[in-house]
Amino acid sequence: MLVRAAIPILLSLFAALPGAARAAERWQQLPPTPSLPEGGRSGYAPVNGVRLFYAIYGHGAPVILLHGGLANANYWGNQIRGLEGRYEVIVMDSRGHGRSSRNAAPYSYDLMASDVLALMDYLHVKKAAVVGWSDGGIIALDLAIAHPERLTKIFAFAANYNPSGVKPNLESDPVFGAFIARAGIEYRRLSPTPAQYNAFLNQISKMWATQPNWTAAQLRSIRVTTEIADGDHDEAIKRSQTEELAALIPGAGLLIQPGVSHFSFIQAPVQFNEDVLDFLSR
Repeated sequence: MLVRAAIPILLSLFAALPGAARAAERWQQLPPTPSLPEGGRSGYAPVNGVRLFYAIYGHGAPVILLHGGLANANYWGNQIRGLEGRYEVIVMDSRGHGRSSRNAAPYSYDLMASDVLALMDYLHVKKAAVVGWSDGGIIALDLAIAHPERLTKIFAFAANYNPSGVKPNLESDPVFGAFIARAGIEYRRLSPTPAQYNAFLNQISKMWATQPNWTAAQLRSIRVTTEIADGDHDEAIKRSQTEELAALIPGAGLLIQPGVSHFSFIQAPVQFNEDVLDFLSR
């Protein structure tokens, strides 16, 4: 009885503790970067003047996973394991990211979308569903606007449609700051140009400052079945822009995942995978 009676008191005392004294919520953590599973078929595709790293797992209808800016295909390790039993899962390192090379061409989402199309052609993939995180989600939307005939569905997580959708002072956020620091370490470990991270970051930052910049009419033109998703604690993307994006795309679903941030897929991979599988199976 004494123990039971003490529980509400202990809970109230715990709730009153300063944030630093409590265990961090999962949206306040950046779990380790997963690794790519064993058993995939990997290689390099010579497309658009660069060499794109790719890996393929499983069998079935093709699903392409596109990572976010500064990241690499390893971040999808948990999703590959969750999807490869039902789908052919294709991951790639975007140009200049991870193991892929880059050239002097200025970064743009149109250019990176053309890389995805070229990789699909190289792999003889006529149509695919695309799951994109952050920049990967933006690339998926770019494809839906310009090349809908190559897509079956898109699941766009933490994407914005113009620069005003990005929260200010993002670099001061502890989780996102930790990601940027980690991205530099991973770049130096994986890249064919390991000493050029700062130049690469500057090029990507220039793109982020001005792109994407789609009109409402362009978004309303999308006819690909679309799910717009984000975490309820995304430190990078404004909720208002996520909601506007879903409202502008005809028939798009809106999914706000609970208890996670911009890095939902590694913070709560089971939840993320279940949401993707549910969307793909509809």
